[in-house]
Amino acid sequence: MEKKEPIIRKLLIFSALPIFILLLFFIHHQQPFSIYPGQEIFGSRRNGLFYEEIDLIKLHLKLRRLVRGKDVAEFESRGFAYDVDNFTEVCVISKPIIYDEQSLTVFVPSNDENGLTEMMVKPYPRREDPSAMEQVAPVHIISGNFSSINPPACQITHNVPALFFSFAGFAENPFHAFNEIIIPLFLTSRHFESRVQFVLTDFRGRWYWKYTQFLQKLSSFENIGMDASKKVHCFPAAVVGLRYHDNLAVNSNDAPLGYTMQDVRQFLWNTYHVKVKTKLNLKRPKVLLISRRSSRIFLNENEMVNMMEKELGFQVYKALPNETKNLEKFAQIVNSCDIMVGAHGAGLTNALFLPTGAVMIQIVPLGLNWASDHYFGEPAPGIGLRYIRYKVWRNETSLYEKYGPDHPIVSDAASIWAKGYMAVKQAYVDEQSFRINLDRFKGTLLEGLRLMGQSNS
Repeated sequence: MEKKEPIIRKLLIFSALPIFILLLFFIHHQQPFSIYPGQEIFGSRRNGLFYEEIDLIKLHLKLRRLVRGKDVAEFESRGFAYDVDNFTEVCVISKPIIYDEQSLTVFVPSNDENGLTEMMVKPYPRREDPSAMEQVAPVHIISGNFSSINPPACQITHNVPALFFSFAGFAENPFHAFNEIIIPLFLTSRHFESRVQFVLTDFRGRWYWKYTQFLQKLSSFENIGMDASKKVHCFPAAVVGLRYHDNLAVNSNDAPLGYTMQDVRQFLWNTYHVKVKTKLNLKRPKVLLISRRSSRIFLNENEMVNMMEKELGFQVYKALPNETKNLEKFAQIVNSCDIMVGAHGAGLTNALFLPTGAVMIQIVPLGLNWASDHYFGEPAPGIGLRYIRYKVWRNETSLYEKYGPDHPIVSDAASIWAKGYMAVKQAYVDEQSFRINLDRFKGTLLEGLRLMGQSNS
């Protein structure tokens, strides 16, 4: 018996070998197979080599956090959800996809025998603004069985989900960069804990290099779409579009893991290495004055600074336009201040870096009440700031000097708004500057000091 045992072992090994080879062949050539309703997986190969399987169930649960209301049931059954509102459209796909960079096409193979489904998604959250959206290239999504959609072969395989978003629209303006990309990107991707790969459509190099630290903090993987090389990529799942709540705002009830605006600010502070100021200086507040050079200029800026320093004893830091280009350095400066003063414009977006309880004083131009309130005044409390609206009087604006008191631009802003945004932009955004009433403005600063005291109490 002892002499026969090795022979039996050999027979068992040789008889099992063909089965083992067939199993390997099956794994190598397998079609997608279902692991639970709505979820499929490709054979796990990259460049001809096997790689570690990802936990698709955990990934599915993370994707589901981006799905809202009635779409959850469809997402669970099909692994596909499409949500559209006034501002944005978001497609969440919890199944493998193939992405052709050349044609901006996402192929979603499935077991569905009912033909194919197609949609075009513009991954930028300003659907209500045609002038922004006309600059955004659509991502073409095609879903159906293999024979009907005929997807190209994968050239590069990734083991994290893809997140598609656009750099077009108004994104090169700092307000819109934070409002329509940075904050929505945090809301859409932060809960993936950096295990997500960004696909950048409508790539803009200047935008990318200014905010690259933020992108690198949210994703540990190389971004796709930065060069002229167009490949075919395979991902285990995808999100096309960004979740957006409101101007510089977060609705924690509709955010993955209940994120708040304070979570966004803390993430920004960590990204740009801000040594966070926790106590405001009531004895000698530091004022950040946003200085402008092309429009909405303070014509008596030197007198304003002199009054703040000599009469009120404040410290004043005058921020010039080119300083904001180095965001890490400027974020430190902003966080060291107690009060921000600036005319309505993108520079006020830097209030995100002010310490909690600081005061933002917005100089509201003639004709821009709604925009000033909507874009900065209303979001300020949610950011954690005290807010004061300094509405310029007619005799404080250069438009009064240029046109006189009876011209419609000065006396009837509603009639200018009726002509459309370009008329408003030309009259109130591009041509207007201010000569601030120093006595009146001093009272506003003292009110800011009082509000700071309430913040510290």
